[in-house]
Amino acid sequence: MRAQLARVDAVLVQAVIAAALSFAHLHDLASAAGQDGWKAWAYPVSVDLLLVAAWRRLRSGCDRAAGWCWFLVALTASLGANVATAGLLDLGDVPDWLRILVAGWPALAFLGGTLLAHGSTAPAADVAREPEPAPAVAPAPPQPAPGPSTAVPAALVEHARKIADAHQARTGAPIDTATLRARLGVPAPLAEQIAAHLT
Repeated sequence: MRAQLARVDAVLVQAVIAAALSFAHLHDLASAAGQDGWKAWAYPVSVDLLLVAAWRRLRSGCDRAAGWCWFLVALTASLGANVATAGLLDLGDVPDWLRILVAGWPALAFLGGTLLAHGSTAPAADVAREPEPAPAVAPAPPQPAPGPSTAVPAALVEHARKIADAHQARTGAPIDTATLRARLGVPAPLAEQIAAHLT
């Protein structure tokens, strides 16, 4: 545990030193390019914030192309300042093109930060999709009622015959299928089969 803490502390110290040096280089370059006072200090903050915003976009997994684009823009600005202040550039006589780049940086950083903050934040894999409609299932055609050749228990036919005879003796008319079904308590197809056996 102590070794792990020591490793983390060393990484933090290294990160703080590197950030401080990069911060100072950006400040010195902005100051040499004509941005004095608080403006010179705002440049390194702007570059570092754009780097952080782009890195967060990359870590989120959303719109990684935009994350990489703005990360490289901010990294180029940071590395460019570090290299420019390494003695390769006379800070007392900054070229006009560099003054133009430094003066245009705030608009570029604002654009990048706005696009990163208000761009797509949902991973593509998590985008809700419309549910696909279930495949249409054709309804099963109605099954025709079995004819009188279908086997019906003989005892049931005899019982139905007694009910039909009693009905005709009482009413003088042959029993209809609906009445037979109600008296027997059987499903309609079976009542039709029984009625066919009675004729």
